[in-house]
Amino acid sequence: MTGTDHPAQQEADPHSVGRRRFLGYVLAAPTLMAAAELVAAPEARADIPSPEVTELIDLNDVMTVAALPTSGLITVEVNHDGTVSFALPRAEVGQGITTSTAMLIAEELDVPVERVRVTLADARSELLFNQLTGASNTTISTYTPVRVAAAIARSRLLEAAASQLGAPVSELTLRAGVVTGPSGRSVGIGALSAQAAGVRTQRVAVALKPREEFTVIGKPQGRVDALAAVTGRKKFAMDLAVQDAEPTMVCRPPTINGKVGSVANLGEVRSMPGVTDVVTISTGVAVRAKTFGQCIDAVRALRVSWKPGSAEGKSDETVLAKLQAAELPLGLPPLTPSVEGKFTFYFRSNSALETNCAVADVRPGSAEIWSSLKAPIVAKEAIAAKLGLPLGAVTVHVTEGGGSFGRKLFFDAALEAVEISRKIGKPVKLMWHRADDSRQGRAHPMATSRVRIAYLGNTVLSYKQRHTSVATDLSHGLGEIFTALAAKLPVGDIGFSETFFQLSQSMPYNFGANSRLLSETDKSFNTGSMRNVYSPDATCARELVVDRLAEKMGKDPFEIRRDFLRDDRSRAVLEKVAEAGRWGRTMPAGMAQGIAFHSEYHAVSAVLVEIDCRPETVNRPIRNGVAGPRVTRAVVAVDVGLAVNPRGLEAQMMGCVMDGIALTLTSSLHLRDGHFLEASWDNYFYTRQWNTPPELDIIIMPTTTGKPGGAGELGVAASMAAVACAYGRATGTMPTSFPVNHGTLSFEPKPTVPPVPESPTDGLEHVR
Repeated sequence: MTGTDHPAQQEADPHSVGRRRFLGYVLAAPTLMAAAELVAAPEARADIPSPEVTELIDLNDVMTVAALPTSGLITVEVNHDGTVSFALPRAEVGQGITTSTAMLIAEELDVPVERVRVTLADARSELLFNQLTGASNTTISTYTPVRVAAAIARSRLLEAAASQLGAPVSELTLRAGVVTGPSGRSVGIGALSAQAAGVRTQRVAVALKPREEFTVIGKPQGRVDALAAVTGRKKFAMDLAVQDAEPTMVCRPPTINGKVGSVANLGEVRSMPGVTDVVTISTGVAVRAKTFGQCIDAVRALRVSWKPGSAEGKSDETVLAKLQAAELPLGLPPLTPSVEGKFTFYFRSNSALETNCAVADVRPGSAEIWSSLKAPIVAKEAIAAKLGLPLGAVTVHVTEGGGSFGRKLFFDAALEAVEISRKIGKPVKLMWHRADDSRQGRAHPMATSRVRIAYLGNTVLSYKQRHTSVATDLSHGLGEIFTALAAKLPVGDIGFSETFFQLSQSMPYNFGANSRLLSETDKSFNTGSMRNVYSPDATCARELVVDRLAEKMGKDPFEIRRDFLRDDRSRAVLEKVAEAGRWGRTMPAGMAQGIAFHSEYHAVSAVLVEIDCRPETVNRPIRNGVAGPRVTRAVVAVDVGLAVNPRGLEAQMMGCVMDGIALTLTSSLHLRDGHFLEASWDNYFYTRQWNTPPELDIIIMPTTTGKPGGAGELGVAASMAAVACAYGRATGTMPTSFPVNHGTLSFEPKPTVPPVPESPTDGLEHVR
C-alpha cells in the first residue's frame, strides 16, 4: 500500500475533523511519541422512539464518555529497535486485552503484532476515569484513541522517511515496520524514530484506515502472552522479586468481618521456624515468614479470641427473609391473562484462579505497591489516605492478574499489605489463602427476582420485573463516574446501584410497557461486581418467564423470542443458534434443549444448550460433590459489532458458557451462623470436567456496526438462562432456586478455627 493509498497522508486542514479524521499530537520527546485528542461524545439522543434507557445511553457509554477527556494522555512510542511500546491503562486479567490492543496499534502502524510491546500502566491519577477496567469497556473506549495515536506515529514516520529516502510520501510504502521508496531503498521505523520525534508538542490531523483495508483487526490472532503463560515465565504479583519482601498471610476471623479481641500466644508463634513477624491488624493477625508454608503453620497455630462480625448469626434463611421483606410490589394483578415467576439466587464466589494478593513496601514518607488492580487510581487514593501521604508519594504498579470476574475491582489485599508493611517496617508479599477468598472475600450478592408478563391473545401488554438484592458494593470507582456525569444521565437523581442497574439492563423484546426496578438491602456482607453483575440473574428470570409465556400462548420457545425481538440484528443471532443447534430435534425423555437471548453494551448474543437430566446422569457418583444434570452441548452466537480478535472472543464466550453452567447448576456459597461454609475449590463447585459440555460451538457473526461492542461478559447471562430453560423443559418443572443443587450440601464443612484448612495430602489417591 502506498502513502497515497492510506488516508492518513491526505492533505488537510490540521484543525478540521471529518468522518474518519481525528486530531492528535506529536509530543516533544527523544523518540517518536504520539497521542490522540478526542472531543467529547455527543449528548444522549432524545429523539429515539423507545422507552429503553439503554438505547439512549448505557453503562458502557457512560464509562467511554468519562474516559474521553484524558485520552490524549495515553501515548504510543516507537523505539530505536523498531518495536512499539504502549502502556495500557487497564488491567489484563486473562481477558486478552493486551493482545487486542497490540492488534490495533499494528493495524494503523503497519508493523507485525509481535513487535508491539503492550505493558500495564502504573496508577496515574491524572487519567481520572480513564484507568478503570470493567463493564466490558476496554476495547470500546480505547479503540479510537489507540488507533489515532498509532496513525499519527505512522504519518510522522513516513514524513521522516521521505526526507531520508529523497522521495515524496505519496511514493513510499510502509509494511512490516519497514518504509520502502520507489527505488527499492528502505529504512526501518526504528532508525526513523529520532528524526520523526517532535522537538515541540505539535497538533496534527490524521485519518484512520477504512475497515475494508484492515489486515490485522478482525483476523484471528493468538495471544501475545501465550508462550510466557504456558512456559511459566509470565509474571504475576507473587512472582515479583521485590527486595526483602517476604511471604505474608493473615489469620482471619471465623465470621464475616469479625475483629480481633486478643491473641493468647503471640510470643509462641513468633518463635516458630521461619517466622519473622506477627502483628495484629484491622482484619486479623498478620504473619510474615520465610515461606508461605511457614505462614500457614503459624496461622493455624494462633489462638485468637474474636469479636462478632457484621453478619453474626445470619444464614441463607434469614437473608432470604430480609430480601422478601424488601421486595418492591409488582402492582395490582392485571385484568388480562398474565404469567409470573419468582426466583432466588444464592451467594456466589468470583472464583478467580489467582487468589487476592499484593506486595507492599512502606517506608517513612513513601509507599510502593504491586498488585493486579482494575481500579488503581482509587486504590492509590485510598492508600495515600490510609498512610496520611500525598498522592505523589504513593506508587502503585499494576501487575497482570490470574482472573478477576470483578474481584480485582477491589483492592483489599493492597490495603492490607500496606497496613502490615507500615506496622512491621518491612516489605511484605501478602497472599490470601483460598479459604480467605471464599469466606472473607467478595461475594456476588444473594438476590430474588420477580417477573410478571401480561398479555392478550398474541400481544404482550406489559413486562414488570422487581429485582431485590443484598447491597452491591460499588465503591471501586463506578460510583464516582456516576456522580461526575449525573447531569447527563437519563435516569434522574437515583442511587449508584439503581443507576448501574438501569444502565446495564435492557429489554430486547417488544413487550409493551415495561419497567425494571432494583431494591437493595443489608450492607453487612463483602459484595462485589461479579462478572455481568445483575444481568445473569435478571436475564435468567426473564427468559424463564418467556418460556412460560410461550407455553400459555401455545408457541414454541424459539418462535416466541424471534417474533418479539425488536431488531433484525437480534433475530439473526437467535436464528443462527437455532439453525446450528438443530432446535426442535427429537431428544430422549429427560433430555431437552433450552434457548435464551441477551443484549448489552452494543452487542447481542443467543445461546442454545442441550441438557441431560436422566436419573442415570443426575445420580452418577462424584467424589465429594453433587453430579446433577449435565449440559451435553452448547451453541453460542454473538454479534459484537466488530470483533477485533475473533480468537479472543471465542475464548471469552467459552468462559461465559462455563460461568452460566456453574451459576445454574452447581456454584454457590452456603451461609450459616455468620460465615460461608465453602473453604476452597474442592467444595466450591464451579463447572468441572464432569459437567462441561462435550460439544461447544461458538459462532461469531459478521461485522454489523463496524465498531466494537462489549464482549467480556456478554455470554454469561444468555448461557445461564439457556441452561435454566433447558432444565425446566427436561424436568417439566421451571426451576426457581439457583443453583439448582444449592439445597444439597455434599461436603463436610471445614472448621473456621483455625481459619486455614490443612493442606491436602491425599491428592494422588484420587487421580483418574
